[in-house]
Amino acid sequence: MTGVELFLGGVAALAVLSVIVKARAGVKRARVAAEIARVGTSPVSLLGRVLMTAGGIVGAQWLVITYAVGNTTLLLAVLAAPALIAAYSLTRAMTVMQLGPTARRGGGRR
Repeated sequence: MTGVELFLGGVAALAVLSVIVKARAGVKRARVAAEIARVGTSPVSLLGRVLMTAGGIVGAQWLVITYAVGNTTLLLAVLAAPALIAAYSLTRAMTVMQLGPTARRGGGRR
């Protein structure tokens, strides 16, 4: 082999290695972005969903209390079911979710 062939082979090997390193970095970046998108819920979005749910609950309760005041079972169901939904929404809104680093410790490869 001549020196030019060795040089071109080295450049080709370096190019392949560079592509592999960039591909692995892109995969890591995509994983991090997917994880952030999965758990990253903005407080404004959550507040909007809570307010929309509350509006639906109030509307349903108003309708039943206004038009079906004689039906005790329906009245209790309309008051109890939204209380459960509101409790779930508030619990979810008040729960703090934090995503920590996912780096492995120990230095071993898997």
